[in-house]
Amino acid sequence: MDEEKILLQEMQIPGNTAEDRMENSAAGIAKGTPGDSPEAAPVNEEEKVSEGVHNYSAQEEYIWPDDPKVLHKLQWFQDQKLALMIHWGAYSQLGIVESWALSDADAEWSRDGIDWEITGEAFKKEYFNLNKTFNPVRFEPEKWADLAKRAGIRYLIFTTKHHDGFCMWDTAYSDYKVTAEDCPFHTHKYADICAHLFESFRKRGIGIAAYFSKADWHVDSYWSEGYPRGNYMHRGPSYVPREHPEKWGEFVEFTQNQIKELATEYGKLDIMWFDAGWVSDIGLGETIEEIRKFQPGMLAADRTMGGPYENYITPEQCVPKEPLNVPWESCITLGTSFSFAYEDHYKTCREVIALLVDIVAKGGNLAINVGPQQDGRLPRGAVECLEDMGEWLAVYGDAIYGTRVCAPYKKDGIAFTKKEGRVYAIETFEKETDPVKSEVWIPYAGTVTSITMPDTGAVVEFTRQDNGYMLHLQEYDKETAPIARVFCLM
Repeated sequence: MDEEKILLQEMQIPGNTAEDRMENSAAGIAKGTPGDSPEAAPVNEEEKVSEGVHNYSAQEEYIWPDDPKVLHKLQWFQDQKLALMIHWGAYSQLGIVESWALSDADAEWSRDGIDWEITGEAFKKEYFNLNKTFNPVRFEPEKWADLAKRAGIRYLIFTTKHHDGFCMWDTAYSDYKVTAEDCPFHTHKYADICAHLFESFRKRGIGIAAYFSKADWHVDSYWSEGYPRGNYMHRGPSYVPREHPEKWGEFVEFTQNQIKELATEYGKLDIMWFDAGWVSDIGLGETIEEIRKFQPGMLAADRTMGGPYENYITPEQCVPKEPLNVPWESCITLGTSFSFAYEDHYKTCREVIALLVDIVAKGGNLAINVGPQQDGRLPRGAVECLEDMGEWLAVYGDAIYGTRVCAPYKKDGIAFTKKEGRVYAIETFEKETDPVKSEVWIPYAGTVTSITMPDTGAVVEFTRQDNGYMLHLQEYDKETAPIARVFCLM
C-alpha cells in the first residue's frame, strides 16, 4: 500500500491521505460539500435524473480505488482539466433533445420541440426510423481533431450510443447502427464514426473517453411489448427484471458484449463514461475488471451510482459551490442543448473561460459539450468559441493544466490554482465593460517573494498587507476588459 499512499498524497486533494481514506470510506468526508445547492445532497433513485439532466453522487459515496494503475490514471485525469464532449446521433437531424422524447413518461418536457401534428406512437416510429436518413457526408474527423487541439482540449468524450440505442460504431450485436445497410452513411469512408474519430484524436495526443448508455430503448430485451405497461414506455425496462430474470439476462449479456467490443476493437480507452444512472445490476464491475486486464488503469465513470466504479463524479449543467474532495468533472453545454439545436445560442469565450477557472479552482475538470450538425459539421458559433478558447489557453494554460487546488480556492473575485511551487491568482472579468483596476487585492496568506504576469513576463510591484497582497499595476489602456488577468506568485 506504500505506492497507493504516495499517489494519494501527490493528488493534493484536501483531506485525502491514505489514513483519511480509511476513515472517509466508513464515515464519509464531512467537508467540501457544495453548501446548500440542490445538487449537493445525496441522490435517491427518483432524483437521479430530472428532465434528462443527471444529478451527481455525494462525495461521501466515493470509494478510492485500490489499484495503483487506476490511481495513476486519476492523476492523469486531474491534470487534463478540459474535455470536449460530443453528443451526436441520428436525432441531430431533428434538432431536438437526444433520445428522451422516446420515453412516454418524459413526453411532457421532452416533446416540446415536436412542432408537427403526430401521435406519440407515430412519433416513436418516426424517431426510430431516423437511421434511414442519417447521412452526415460532411463529417471530417481530422478537422474535428485539429480544432480540438487548437482549442486546448485534452480529452474527448463521445457518445458511442445514447439511450435510443443507435450505435455510432460497427457493432456486431445490433443492426441499429451507422454501418447498417439501411443507413445511407454506411458506404462512406468514415462510416465507422467511432473508429475514425478516436484515431484522429489519439494521433494528436488527445485522450479518449467512450460515452455509453447503459439503457437501450431499441433492443427488444430492454423495451418490448407484451408486458403490463403495453406501449407506454419509461426510461427503465418495460418489465420488472426480478420477475423476468431470463429477459434481463439477455439484456445484461447484450450490454456486456457491447462494452467489451468497444474496449477490444477500438484502441486504447482512457475512460468509459456510463450514462443512464437508473440502470444497475448489469455486472458492470466484473466487466470493467476484465477490461482492465488488457486496458490497465482505465477509468470508469458509472454516473450517480457511487461505489468503486464511479472513479470520478460528474455534475451536469452545474458547478459545485465549494471544492470537492474527490475527482470530478462538470459536463456543461456550449449551446443550450447537448444535442444539435437549430439557431442555437452559444456561450462566449469569456463565459467559458470563467466557467473553466471556477471549476479548476475547485479541483474539477470541465467537459464542454458541442452537438454536431446533421451534415457532420460542427456549428460555426461553437467553432468560433473553441478557437478563441485556444488562443487564451495558449497564453495562460500553465495556470490551468496540471494544477491542483490552492486555498482559499476562490475569494474576493480571485481564483487560485497551484503547480510546481507556483501559485496562480486569476482575476476574471464578466463583461467587456467591467472596470480594470490598477490595484488588485490578492487574498492569499502564504509567503510570496515575487509576482509576475505570465502573458508579458512583467514583474509586478506589491505590498504585503494583513492576510494578502496589494498589487500595484500600470493603468490599463485598452477599450475592453480582458477575459482574465493571471498573476504568478512565487
